[in-house]
Amino acid sequence: MNIKHKTSPLERSRLQDEAHLQSHQMWSRRDFLSAFGLFSARSLALGNSAIHVFQPNPLWAALANGNTDRILVLIRLDGGNDGLNTIVERNNPSYYNLRPNIAISDNQLWALSNQYGMPFSTFPLQPFWKEGQMKTIFNVGYPQPNYSHFRSYDIIASGSDSDVVLNTGWLGRFLDNEYPVFLETPPSVPPALQIGVQADLIFRSDQLNMGLAVSSPQEFYSIAQSGQLYNTTGLGNTARDQELAFVRQTANAAFRYADSVQNAYNRGKNQVNYPSQNTLAEQLAIVARLIKGNLGTQIFMVKLAGFDTHAQQFDFHQNLLSKLSEAIKAFYDDLSIGGKSLPNKVLSMTFSEFGRTIYENASLGTDHGWGTPVLLFGGNIGQGFAGQYQDLGNPDPLADPPFSIDFRAIYATILQDWMGAHADVVRYILGNQFPIIPGLVPSTAPESSQKCVLLGHNPHPGNTGVVQIKYAMKQPGQIRLQILDKAGYPLRTLVHEFKPAGSYILEFQPSEWYLTPGNYRYRLQSGGQVFERNIKL
Repeated sequence: MNIKHKTSPLERSRLQDEAHLQSHQMWSRRDFLSAFGLFSARSLALGNSAIHVFQPNPLWAALANGNTDRILVLIRLDGGNDGLNTIVERNNPSYYNLRPNIAISDNQLWALSNQYGMPFSTFPLQPFWKEGQMKTIFNVGYPQPNYSHFRSYDIIASGSDSDVVLNTGWLGRFLDNEYPVFLETPPSVPPALQIGVQADLIFRSDQLNMGLAVSSPQEFYSIAQSGQLYNTTGLGNTARDQELAFVRQTANAAFRYADSVQNAYNRGKNQVNYPSQNTLAEQLAIVARLIKGNLGTQIFMVKLAGFDTHAQQFDFHQNLLSKLSEAIKAFYDDLSIGGKSLPNKVLSMTFSEFGRTIYENASLGTDHGWGTPVLLFGGNIGQGFAGQYQDLGNPDPLADPPFSIDFRAIYATILQDWMGAHADVVRYILGNQFPIIPGLVPSTAPESSQKCVLLGHNPHPGNTGVVQIKYAMKQPGQIRLQILDKAGYPLRTLVHEFKPAGSYILEFQPSEWYLTPGNYRYRLQSGGQVFERNIKL
């Protein structure tokens, strides 16, 4: 027997007050303003999901309107993709001995060459290979691998060594350091766009995240069609509804990218049928439409999940590869209709946090392993292989064969040859010098008008209270490096002399220059150009 409890007016009032208080705790105006970058960069819920809006960095005004019109699309294969069943070394008896149940037979492969093939599930990629728009990089990894999904992905996203924790991403550092010469004017174009991915470490810089992350295609369509994050209709006249209306209206007004996203979405059209029930295809359809609509964003990121194939791998993994291949084929077919040269301007790159073991397990799957291939598409890259395939001839029963290409060498190549970053900037971004992979992608020259580069700063790793300011001279010249107050008035001149071309680190101790703790700027001048950055001492 159900007994309904009647609440008194006093109790109802108390419950309403508690709900209102909880609403305030979850959605105070200060929290809201913080969420939208009026105080700092945060995130905020949209329906049952989350959309993240980040205050953009000024250099994106340059990227959106700069000399390069090249676009990079990152395709994350979430879970750890099995490389040996993605690219198969044909007629290798060791492969079939290691995987008696899940190996792919030679009559189920289409040929990349006499030595290597891909399963028929990936046959939509065959035209890319044939037409010179596809390359594969074998056995990509890093020293001392970590087999945790979360930690290994952080390593891949940040570009760190396995024993170093970085809170910034490789592209976040690129975006924060490549063009410090431009004025601090926020662009109306999303600096980077992620679809189906929560705010990602890859795009995080020291102070903010450089990307607009939409957690599902459905959320993106809502924004693109209405130009609003939140629906403001249907709210009542209660204090709570009025406050919610205020928050939503302010959110919609603060969404910097509404006009540019909506306009590009309306200008661009999808002109092919994308495969149904394919989440990657849904995401790439949006990317294609925005590219064809001339949004101006240069870096996109999408995701296909499910690659953690511990059990019953064969059919499941082949289905994932089929979705990947069909989505990429539709994406580039769509771009081709937008202009014959457009696919040559769009480079797509797959990546995963690690590979799988070379042995199959007792559950007819594979476990977390070391190297995995990276696939490149578009960009007029030609066809070919890089790296060395895993040596399966003398397997270690306790470990996988060593990797052949450090993932950061791929990053360095993409940054320098595809994005046009200067070698000094690439070395600074990655924290070390990694070899450029010759001929991997068509190279573009870095911006030649810059005489020097203000790379940034960081605390001295072994000397408390000392700051390292890093810069590079592309050609010899007179330079002046100064500390400024917040209003831009010069306070101290740290360097004023002629410098040869090269990279430099100035070790600077604020107390020795009688500078009190606080917020400052520093300015590098050379060759008639001015570079400035904020610094907290």
